[in-house]
Parts: sequence; structure tokens; C-alpha cells
Amino acid sequence: MKTVMLVFGTRPEAIKMCPLVNELKTRNGIKTVVCVTGQHRQMLDQVLKAFNVIPDYDLSIMRAGQTLIDVTANILNTIGPVLDEVNPDVVLVHGDTSTTFATSLACFYKQISIGHVEAGLRTYNINSPYPEEFNRQAVSIISRYNFAPTQQAAANLIKEGRNKESIFVTGNTAIDALKTTVSETFDHPYLKWAENSRLIIITAHRRENLGEPMHHMFKAIRRIVNEHSDIKVIYPIHMNPIVRRIADEELANCDRIKIIEPLEVLDFHNFLSRCYLILTDSGGIQEEAPSLGKPVLVMRDTTERPEGVKAGTLKLVGVKEEEIYSNFKELIENERKYNTMAHAVNPYGDGKACKRIADILEKASGKLYI
Repeated sequence: MKTVMLVFGTRPEAIKMCPLVNELKTRNGIKTVVCVTGQHRQMLDQVLKAFNVIPDYDLSIMRAGQTLIDVTANILNTIGPVLDEVNPDVVLVHGDTSTTFATSLACFYKQISIGHVEAGLRTYNINSPYPEEFNRQAVSIISRYNFAPTQQAAANLIKEGRNKESIFVTGNTAIDALKTTVSETFDHPYLKWAENSRLIIITAHRRENLGEPMHHMFKAIRRIVNEHSDIKVIYPIHMNPIVRRIADEELANCDRIKIIEPLEVLDFHNFLSRCYLILTDSGGIQEEAPSLGKPVLVMRDTTERPEGVKAGTLKLVGVKEEEIYSNFKELIENERKYNTMAHAVNPYGDGKACKRIADILEKASGKLYI
């Protein structure tokens, strides 16, 4: 029996890895072990509960005011004994977090195979997103299994000289998650508040956008809300105190803007499914929204998900107030433009990524490290 260990620590990772945990647990030939780092704490626990995933190991590294150095060092210092005890055939990590990078480095030191879920996404700007672009590229150097969500992601890996036999195009596990979380019967008081309005969902938290760029984002959004009385905004705000301060300065005291605490994943996905459009600097939403038919304005200068831009369901609008404002205004006022984005083809898969990944691991023979 193969032992497959999954390590993740943030809310976005958990949303995309928990469906894979549950798929792997259905396979008789695989022993599934879950280790969480707790890089995010409260938000991580909410997702685990939603998917009924109970970790076998919890490193609980989160500390107030922790830096990227703290996160990386704490994971390296605590995960080694877990790897020794479990002795997994392969460790699965996800995407681009510090948890993913530090875990992969520890596995490399111990010569344990890495399976990289959502491999191959690139901006090729090492500082955007920061530090995520570095993390992704670094993990790709040592991954035995590169589970690319799209053909474009696979092409990136091939261009970088990765072994073609290590690359598998699986689709994105984010779509698998949506199949279990979105419900037609879902209801919520905030959705009742937004009835008979066009509901806009905002997420904004990236490190590189803290400060002036975030002020620009929120000013643009506030202008549109002031100009269009049929718009209401819900912003599930990040825990970062800097984000909260800027949001309070720019978005407070408007009865059509609700700044709320982070939503549990079931609530959040159902909010997305019922909104009119989304403004975000996040990554995962760029994959989730297309499958729900929701246009996304990406408040960044780069994206590692160009497939959505090419398909027409995403649009990069930068971080300057006027650019965000003008693109937002166009989608609000031009129905044809809106419908073109809303009906674009979802490029991120069919909701069977977890099954494909589990099939690949189940069929692999012998010790998985090469």
C-alpha cells in the first residue's frame, strides 16, 4: 500500500486539497495522511470542517505578526519529525504558498517525492505575485509529479525543461470543490439584503497591493457605488490589519457596502454563484468564477492564470484608480460587454481533477522518488 501525505496550511490550499483528500480516501491501495501547518488558522479550520477533513498532524505554526522567514523556518523545524514518522511515498503540496515551498524543501532534503498540485502557473515576474511566483518556480525544480491544471501550465513546465513524463494535465481541483459546495437552495441574510440589486463581491489582500494600490482599488469601487444606486457590495475582508485599516478609510460609512468577516467556504462559493461580478486580486477566484459564469476584474498587473484572460472571462485592470474605475464602469453600463464575459468558456476543467490525480498515484509502481 502506498502512503500519500498531503500538506497544506492556508484557506485557498484547503479548498483545493480537501476534495483530493476525500477522493484519495476512497482508494483501497492508498493510505492517506493529512498534515496541516496552520499558516492560516481560523480560516483553515473553517474549510476543514466544511469538507469533513480531520488532520492527522497539525503543526500549528501561526503566530501573531509572523514574517515569511518565520513561516518558512517554523515549517522546516516542525515538519521533519512528521516526515520521519510517516515515511510517505509521496507528499502532495498545492500551488504557491510558503507552506508549499517549505514542505517541498524539507522533502527534497529527505529525498521524498513531491507531487505538485496546480503546477506550472507562471507570470515570469519573480515579484508578482510575491512571494508566490518564486515559490511555484522553486517547487517545480524538484517535483516528481507535476499536476498541471491546463495545457498552458503544462507548456510552461516543458519550456522550463521539466521531464515530460512528470507532467499530467488534470484540470483544477477548485472546480471539483465547487461541485460539492454550491447549492440552489442556499440562503443567507446578506443575500436577502442584496436582493433586487446587482451584487458585487470584492476580495483584496495581496502583499504587493498593500498601501497605495489598495487605496486606488477601493476609491474606484466607492466611485462606482456612488454613481449607481442599484449596486450593492459585499467585501469579506482579510484578517490582515493593514487591509482592514485601508478598507475602513475608503469604504466605511456607505449603506450599500458591507464589510464583513471572512466567509466559510460554503457561504463564499454560494455568494459567488449569486453575484453579478467580482473584483479581486486573489488567485483561486480567477478559476472558480468562470465555472459560475461570473466576470472577474483582476486588480493586478500580472496573472499566472492567462487562460481566463484569453478565454475572455477575466480581465486584468491593474491597480490604478482610473483603470479600475473605467473597466468596472464599462461592465456595469454595457450589457453586451458584460454578457460576453459572463458567457465565456471556462478553461479550468470539468470537475474531475481529483479523480485523475488519484488514478495516477494509484497506478504508479514502486517507490515514487526519482
